[in-house]
Amino acid sequence: MSRLIHAVFTALTLFTVSAHADLLNTAGSFAVLGGSATTNTGATTLTGDYGVAPGTSLGLTGVTLTGASAPEDDNAFAKQAQQDLTTAYLSLGALLPTTNLTGQNLAGLTLTSGVYSFDSSAFLTGSSASPGVLTLNAQGKNNQYWVFQIGSTLITSSATTSTLPSAEVQIANPGANDGVFFVVGSAATIGTYTQFEGNILSLAAITLETGATIDCGRALNQTPGPVTMDTNTVSIACTGVTGEENSGGLTGGLEYAPGLPGVPGVPGAIQIIPETSTVVTPEPASLLLLATLLAGFAATRLRRRMPDGNDRPQIH
Repeated sequence: MSRLIHAVFTALTLFTVSAHADLLNTAGSFAVLGGSATTNTGATTLTGDYGVAPGTSLGLTGVTLTGASAPEDDNAFAKQAQQDLTTAYLSLGALLPTTNLTGQNLAGLTLTSGVYSFDSSAFLTGSSASPGVLTLNAQGKNNQYWVFQIGSTLITSSATTSTLPSAEVQIANPGANDGVFFVVGSAATIGTYTQFEGNILSLAAITLETGATIDCGRALNQTPGPVTMDTNTVSIACTGVTGEENSGGLTGGLEYAPGLPGVPGVPGAIQIIPETSTVVTPEPASLLLLATLLAGFAATRLRRRMPDGNDRPQIH
């Protein structure tokens, strides 16, 4: 019986957290999506799709696409992604804030799952000697989310060298299916050598200054704004970001309520996925598989017993 219990426990640990639809829908496949145009200087690496719509100026010089489909330039796919981006932008903006951080520097804060609002600009500032670090603490739970509703601009400070960044976003104690969204009312400027995590959904423009990285997330800008890049790394794969490699690029924690994905900005269009501990509750299909495993163990046990109930003697 002890072996059976051990086997059941082992089987349970093999199940993964249930998958949920990507809140960004088709925009979720993009690492960078621009509205009017995209430009690049230097050598930039993007893991994810790269496109622009309705503009037709897609800056390809110096851009390396890794693990992504071909660039999409003002076609049906990029246009649909823009529509889905707008839906997500408006719906995330309609969430009821849990905390108003207006006037506070994000640097030095440790925030748990929630919706954080800024009436105007949000800043993440520091120096190479004393980096400004925003820590998002998932507390080891699954389906954690952070939504930053920023009224105007998002600005992070710049550094002179990549070895001493002055602004960082870090995820601590990650679970599974985490989500991080910066909903920016105007423009986002990610300063030189900033180490950023999360999805930037901006209305007017996104500027990724020299050496800025988004190792787990996206830079998504709506019409009519551009995305400007300079020797950057943007990845939806989250390779090397501890605990987030299978997060889908930090789009978890939230989902559209049934029947409402196509109604942008309606309060209640987005609902919270209930948090769970890192011990996963199996789906019904997983339970069926578990029952099959148990039946197999039981049958094996019965075959090893004599008709009178005694254990079958071992043959040496």
